[in-house]
Amino acid sequence: MTREELLKNPAYWTAGLQMELYRQIEQFMSIHQMNKTQMAEYLGCSKGYVTQLLNGDFDHKLSKFVELALAVNKIPEITFTDVDEYILSDMNDYSGKSEIGGKESAEAYEVSAFNEYLLAA
Repeated sequence: MTREELLKNPAYWTAGLQMELYRQIEQFMSIHQMNKTQMAEYLGCSKGYVTQLLNGDFDHKLSKFVELALAVNKIPEITFTDVDEYILSDMNDYSGKSEIGGKESAEAYEVSAFNEYLLAA
């Protein structure tokens, strides 16, 4: 899969949002010294649901995503960017990097991470 194909794949962006929500929930739990049971009580859900959230095993409606973000005191900001403009900008960001440790290895890592996510799902 090329980087351009990856950037056009809905699952790539969904996974990114899920990982960011996970990071925010983990951070909230850490700051407030909460375990899964306490987080479940705070959210008004089951401990199993919190476990699902922390395992990335969810694909929420946008309204639920917003609700969870607000529950951990975060405003979910979403921006919309033209795909072709994003890809061009992304290519320019990588153009200054060397081949070793640069564009190719970054692409390989992202594709590998994305494939691991899909296999885990």
